[in-house]
Amino acid sequence: MKIRFQLPPRRRAWGPRARVRAWSGLIRPGLALFAGTLVAGRAAAQTADRPGPVRSEWRTDFESYTVHPDSLVRFGPRDAIPALSDPAFESQASASTWLEGREPVVVVSVRGDTRAYPVQILMQHDVVNDVVGGTPVAVTFCLLCGSAIAYDRRFDGQVLEFGVAGVLHNSNVVIYDRQTETFWAQAVGSGLVGRYAGSMLDFLYAPTLPFAEFRAEYPDAPVLSRETGYDRDYGRGRLLDYEDRGPLERFFRRDVDVRLPAKERVLVIDREGEQVAFPFRALAEERVLEATVAGEPVVAFWAPGTASIYSERTADGPDVGAAVGFSPVVDGERLRFRPYGEDRFRDRETATVWSLSGLATEGPLAGRRLRQVDEGVHFWFAWAAYRPRTRVVER
Repeated sequence: MKIRFQLPPRRRAWGPRARVRAWSGLIRPGLALFAGTLVAGRAAAQTADRPGPVRSEWRTDFESYTVHPDSLVRFGPRDAIPALSDPAFESQASASTWLEGREPVVVVSVRGDTRAYPVQILMQHDVVNDVVGGTPVAVTFCLLCGSAIAYDRRFDGQVLEFGVAGVLHNSNVVIYDRQTETFWAQAVGSGLVGRYAGSMLDFLYAPTLPFAEFRAEYPDAPVLSRETGYDRDYGRGRLLDYEDRGPLERFFRRDVDVRLPAKERVLVIDREGEQVAFPFRALAEERVLEATVAGEPVVAFWAPGTASIYSERTADGPDVGAAVGFSPVVDGERLRFRPYGEDRFRDRETATVWSLSGLATEGPLAGRRLRQVDEGVHFWFAWAAYRPRTRVVER
């Protein structure tokens, strides 16, 4: 296996033909803008042309910012995509009547409390404010960036509650806290505008796994319920064929990093200001890739069996797989991994078999877990916009 690191070359913008293809995808009849906000065609174009948030509607400190407020792209009023608070959960047996094994779920575990948040629900709300293992958490999702990220809601001596601001930055949904109305970038947790501009939310590891994997590994853990109090068509896909197009130019107003296709999924690891991205196309071929980040070894696992949500039904999309990143060090020993079977991995040192989520299922280390170290999966164009010095691990 050959691993090569790339640093950013010169960039180029989307060409006119790609721009036409990307925008034509947005105005197809009946296509939802994203996450349940049904704004299409000319209405979407007119809204996206308006600069920034309507300041009179906010208590935000607009004089404090890391990106100018008028550089944000407005797609609708705040809270038009309704965040969930005090969410309801149900058993896996109950959820299995509407959630299929290939569908992606975001898994949050804190102090022995583990829960699954189906992406088919997250994509309609973008934010779920919850408490897991006694820790206030925000489980977030951005349909345009393909990123599912969880954060600790405890910040600066208070517990924040998040909503959807109705604006985008780098095509990434901007969330805001209701306490100070600071605007935050969902993909990286950085404060953009307001009191906490320049601050960072604390990241929580939350892998996205197929529901079948979650069921096998956490048989008693609950699942976020569809009983949200909102009338939404859960399980129906959004932005059909979105993966086959470039970023929507009206929402992504910068050059695209050309080292990878714009919509390539990447598993990212960010340590001490150093970032590495593992492209899914390389992971799908190798199943295991290794790298060193900030002087520490890391390993990425990929397994098939997870459906793309960008289809008519979230359960019917093509198999894009799932990936998780770990530290390969256990009890001070560096382990080397190779694929084992269709969706498992085995280390060479102890012959222990490991699952996609890092659980040792067979062998001398059975019951142990690898320490997760990744910052989630994103579409490349969006991640590279925030972290342009990211190194790419290739075959």
